[in-house]
Amino acid sequence: MSELSIINLEDLKTTISSIIKEELKIINTPKEIGIIEYIKTCDVLKLLKITKPTLIDWRKRGIIPSYRIGSQIRFVKSEVLDCLEKINTIKYRS
Repeated sequence: MSELSIINLEDLKTTISSIIKEELKIINTPKEIGIIEYIKTCDVLKLLKITKPTLIDWRKRGIIPSYRIGSQIRFVKSEVLDCLEKINTIKYRS
């Protein structure tokens, strides 16, 4: 049978607090896979240095994928960055 040791209240609080902090660090550490960062239309416009009508056209043509979240249109940042090469090709066509 294991022995129980007596611990004062402050030591118990400190121990529990440190355990909780360590667990929260593990939970809140972003993982490389599975994190999706959604960005707004205005952020895409700044990132790509294009106008809103151009972005709307590219969305309709399927050049840049977009998602409706509630009443808002959002873009996945990694997908927007992946589209840069495709967009540059389209931008400079004659």
